[in-house]
Amino acid sequence: MKALTLKQPGGLEHITVAELADPGQPGPGEIRVAIKASSLNFHDLLVANGTSPTADGRILMSDGAGVVEAVGAGVEEFAVGDNVVSTFFPNWPAGTPFAGVSHFGHTPGDGAHGMAAEYVVRPVSAFTKAPKGWSHAESATITTAGLTAWRALVVDGQLKAGATVLTLGTGGVSIAAVQLAKAMGARVIATSSSDAKLAKLKALGADAVINYKTHPEWFKEVLRLTDGAGVDHIVEVGGPGTLSQSMQCVKVGGHIALIGVLTGVQGDIPSALFMTKQARLQGLIVASRRDQQEFVTALEVNGIRPVIDTTFPFEQLADAFAHQQAGKHFGKVCVEW
Repeated sequence: MKALTLKQPGGLEHITVAELADPGQPGPGEIRVAIKASSLNFHDLLVANGTSPTADGRILMSDGAGVVEAVGAGVEEFAVGDNVVSTFFPNWPAGTPFAGVSHFGHTPGDGAHGMAAEYVVRPVSAFTKAPKGWSHAESATITTAGLTAWRALVVDGQLKAGATVLTLGTGGVSIAAVQLAKAMGARVIATSSSDAKLAKLKALGADAVINYKTHPEWFKEVLRLTDGAGVDHIVEVGGPGTLSQSMQCVKVGGHIALIGVLTGVQGDIPSALFMTKQARLQGLIVASRRDQQEFVTALEVNGIRPVIDTTFPFEQLADAFAHQQAGKHFGKVCVEW
């Protein structure tokens, strides 16, 4: 079978289309899935370019969607023909985070072989059912980006109708957060450095938008738009370079979901301001399998469909990553067999 593997020390030029042995039939508690699509995330890029080292010959990609071809003994949750989507932490069934999900040791495409293969055989915990009526490429956006937005706003944030949500940029998590927040009756303020992308955010339902190049102190615009009160929730994907501004414009008693490290991995935190705001800063990495199942149910009810910018053949995964790196896309970049 074909698979996309990474030779060390990493780099897009070291992504190889390899011929590997077929994984065979599933054992007890396992399913065999024909993978049809994956979607690219910042985490996948860090693995591919060598920033986040992994084993030589690792099969890439955390996200995978496809069709169940066979089920092992004792499997009742899935049947042949089911459309399924992978889980980011197959070792996290439900509940609060624990030490085993503080790293990527079990994550496909990082500490374990990923979904960039024609076929995989995995325990049932490695998949959930996909939303009914979704394409495989659409389903592949759930595993990392979509589920992270769901946890940020719903699981951790307990988002209520009428709340105000601030999203930063137009990555997969941020766009999913705009869609979810609007579906749940929230007011959304969104930022980008591109007026063209801001127009697209408005078309998705954002109530107000801010160009952070035009307004480098964008927190002041957020405060202006909220009559000085600030926002209830911030989906914070920038990290150290944006966190101080987020703290400036979060509402007293508000919630900041710290997701990304796009501007670095450490920086100063205005602790006195954070204390006076009495805000909650919640770090998170994706979510549990049960959270994903509940997210899929919500997607089937509310009718949200993911925004897909471009789809490449799996064999052109390096080109897909290059497109992602260029930063001109709006929505998810996907690959399909």
